Amino acid sequence: MSLPRLLVLVIGITLILALVIWLVQSIYNLYFQISFTAPILANLLLLLIIGLLGLLIGYFIYYFNLTTSKKKGKPARYNRLQLPQQKTEAAGATLKAVRQQVQQIQDEVSQKVLLRRSQEIEASLAKGEYRLVVFGTGSAGKTSLVNALAGEIVGQVEPTMGTTKIGQSYRLKFKGISRDILVTDTPGILEAGIAGTEREQLARELATGADLLLFVVDNDLRQSEYEPLQMLVEIGKRSLLVFNKIDLYTQADQQDILQKLQDRISQFMSPNDVIAIAANPQPYQLPSGEIIQSEPEIIPLVKRIIAVLRAEGEDLIADNILLQSQRLGEQARAIIDQQRRRQSDRIIERYQWISAGVVAMTPLPVVDMLAAAAVNTQMVVEIGQVYGCQLNSERGKELAISLGKTLVSLGVVKGTIEIVSTALQLNLATYIVGKAIQGVSAAYLTRIAGKSFIEYFRSDQDWGDGGMSEVVQRQFQLSRKDEFIKGFISDALNKVVSPLKLSLENQEEPDDDDELLPSQQPPSSDYWEW
Repeated sequence: MSLPRLLVLVIGITLILALVIWLVQSIYNLYFQISFTAPILANLLLLLIIGLLGLLIGYFIYYFNLTTSKKKGKPARYNRLQLPQQKTEAAGATLKAVRQQVQQIQDEVSQKVLLRRSQEIEASLAKGEYRLVVFGTGSAGKTSLVNALAGEIVGQVEPTMGTTKIGQSYRLKFKGISRDILVTDTPGILEAGIAGTEREQLARELATGADLLLFVVDNDLRQSEYEPLQMLVEIGKRSLLVFNKIDLYTQADQQDILQKLQDRISQFMSPNDVIAIAANPQPYQLPSGEIIQSEPEIIPLVKRIIAVLRAEGEDLIADNILLQSQRLGEQARAIIDQQRRRQSDRIIERYQWISAGVVAMTPLPVVDMLAAAAVNTQMVVEIGQVYGCQLNSERGKELAISLGKTLVSLGVVKGTIEIVSTALQLNLATYIVGKAIQGVSAAYLTRIAGKSFIEYFRSDQDWGDGGMSEVVQRQFQLSRKDEFIKGFISDALNKVVSPLKLSLENQEEPDDDDELLPSQQPPSSDYWEW
C-alpha cells in the first residue's frame, strides 16, 4: 500500500474511533433524556445512529479493498492464468504415454507415422503459433478469403470446385497479436469423385488440427455443411462461420441469410460468431464505362479474429494441443486393439479346431460336457496374455467353466447343434454325421467362447453392465450370419470331417502297420484343462 493511502487509512481510523467515543457519550445523554418521555422514540433513534455508523465503517473498509471477497478473488484469477499451462502439461504427459504405446505396435509403418505425428505436436508446443484453418465447400471462396487476409495473391482463385488440391499454409501477422498466425487453405468438401473424397478427408484432418476454424459458406447452410460444422464444434474446435460473397446479394437478402445462419447454429455457436464478408467482390462498371474493382470487405472478420485470439488465444492453443495428443493416443490404442484382435483370432482359430478334433475322436455323452469342452483353459490364458493379463491355470479354468455353464443355460449349445446339424446333413453321408456334428459344434462353441473372452479382456476383465450372458448372446448372434456359417462349415469339412472320414475308413480296414496321420492325432493333454 502506498504511503498516502496508508496515511489516509490511519487518519480515517483515528477519526472513526474519536467519533465512536463522542457518539457513544452523546447517544447515552440523548437516550437518557428522551427515554423518560418517549421510550420507543429513544430506541428507534439509537438503532438509526448505530446503523448509520455501521454503513460508514463498511464503506470505508470496502474502499480500501479489505473485504474477504476481494482476497478470495485472487486465487480464481491465478487459476485462470495457469489453466493453459496445466493443459500443455497434460498434453506432454499424453504424448509420453503415446510413445510408450507405440513400442507395442508391431507394424513399422504405423509406428513411424505415430512417432512423426507426436514429434509434430511437440514442435507445436514449442512454437506456440496460432493455427487458423479455412474450411468449407470448394466454391465458397476459401482461397479468396486467404488472399484477402494476406493482402496479396497466395493461391489460384477460380469459381470452379477443386482448386485447392492440398492444404496450403501461409504465415501472417496481425496488429495487436503477439504470436504468428498460420493460415491454412484446405481442399473443398463435397466434391465429386474419388479424388474429391480423398481431398475432403485431408480437409477434415486439417480442420481438426485448427486452433481457430473459419468455416466459409456463400449462402444458407446445407445439411451437408451443417453436419461437419456441428461435429467440429462438438469435438472442441473454436469456430467462426463466415458468410462470404455478400456483394452478390441485396441488403435485404444479406440480412435474411445472415439471420438464418445465426438461427441454425444457435444450439452450439454464438450469433456473434457469424460474420458477413466479401473476400473478392465482383467488379462493377461506372456509367462512364470504367471498370472498378472493389476492395475486399473483411474488416468485421479481422476484428472478430483478433478479439477471439486476444480473449481466448492461449486457451485455444492449449486446448488444441491437448486434443491432438488425445486423438493421437486414441489412434495408437485403436491400432494396438486391432493388433491384439488379430493375435487373439489366431489363438481362437487354433483352439477351435483342436477342440473339434478332440470331441470328434472322443464323442462326449452329454450336452453339458460338450459345453465344458468348448472352452479351453489354455486358450483363455493365452488370450489374456495378449491383452497383458497374466492368468494362472486355476483362474483360467474357473473362467472357462463359468462361460461353459453360461453357454448351456442360454441355449447356445442347443442352437449351435441345430445350426451345425442343418449345415452338415446337406454335405455328409448319414454314417458320419453324428460324430461330425459333435466335433464341429465344439469348434463353433469354442469360437463363441473365445470371442466373448476378447470382449472381457478388452474391457479390463469386466463383462460390462449386461454381464457374461449379454456378451455371449451377442457373439452367438454375430456367428449366426450366413456368410460366416458358409465359410466356417467349409473350413470344418476340410479340417474336421475329412480326417474323420479317413479315420473311420481305417477302422473298417485295420492295418497294424498304419499310423494315424498328424492331422488325425488328438492333441496331447498338455493343451487341455477341463
